[in-house]
Amino acid sequence: MAQRIELGLDTFGDVTVNADGTPRTHAEVLRDIVAEAELADRLGVDFFGVGEHHREDFAVSAPEVLLAAIATRTQRIRLGSAVTVLSSDDPVRVFQRFSTLDAVSNGRAEVIVGRGSFTESFPLFGFALDQYDLLFEERLDLFAELLKEGPVTWNGTTRAGLKDQRVYPPTASGHLRTWIGVGGTPASVVRAAHYGLPLIIAAIGGDPLAFKPYVDLYHRALAESGKGPLPVGMHSPGHVAESDEQAREELWPHFADMHTRIGRERGWAPLTRAAFEQMAGPDGALCVGSPATVAAKIARTVKALGLARFGMKYSAGTLPHGTMMRSIELFGTQVAPLVREQVS
Repeated sequence: MAQRIELGLDTFGDVTVNADGTPRTHAEVLRDIVAEAELADRLGVDFFGVGEHHREDFAVSAPEVLLAAIATRTQRIRLGSAVTVLSSDDPVRVFQRFSTLDAVSNGRAEVIVGRGSFTESFPLFGFALDQYDLLFEERLDLFAELLKEGPVTWNGTTRAGLKDQRVYPPTASGHLRTWIGVGGTPASVVRAAHYGLPLIIAAIGGDPLAFKPYVDLYHRALAESGKGPLPVGMHSPGHVAESDEQAREELWPHFADMHTRIGRERGWAPLTRAAFEQMAGPDGALCVGSPATVAAKIARTVKALGLARFGMKYSAGTLPHGTMMRSIELFGTQVAPLVREQVS
């Protein structure tokens, strides 16, 4: 029997707008996310993730605090980060915060660790960008030791070492589910296999099936290191509405504004409508459309890559809260059942 696909939703806490076009406050956005997670839980969505950012256009800088609030308002949905920027954090505190979340959520916590696609946290917390690679490598190495939940002895150059040190609180199960989030570099894929951690691939452009060589590399690296098979997941942006046309028209101005705003910082050209339509097409990474269209795109990717999880980033720039709530509703009631039917 095929493994049941996990279907999740995640958000970076994009700062949205009111009906009159004025921005909502960060506090309002955070409360809206709690309501969005509650809805996802009621609809049977498997996972709800929140990203970590430290900039004006995203409201979530402390995912674990927000997730703890969500834990008290939900019953069954798994809760985690998307992602935790491990390079500029302390692995001991990351473990403690998520093991605490695991306790208050009755075992529903998990963490996705990664480098993050933004660098604002480095100067904010006093880390040098020229140590970008070393910081992640050492902190991941320490975090992997902490996940064993026994006495830890570790030494590195970017943090004080530990000698036979225990970290509290432990999880009740003795296992904090942890994924490594990657953008698609072979070294990152091999690193996840080396530590025996499940893999989450961020597919934000191009054809998601282009990641097949990386999935194959991951499974090959696991086998070569004597480890058994581990799950692979994927994260892509998307939006669901009653029809393809409605979904694209609702998403386009907000997605384009976000892309252009971030692009100015990174030297990208402004997003054109033609490029957006290509991203939204059958082979594009953007899961936008009617429930049937979105389900078909997800199922295509799940089957081709052998995924165990697919997460859709349902927020996009200033896309309003009410519009996202409808997207979540359609994802839970129509998209998820269709995907499961098509991949079974």
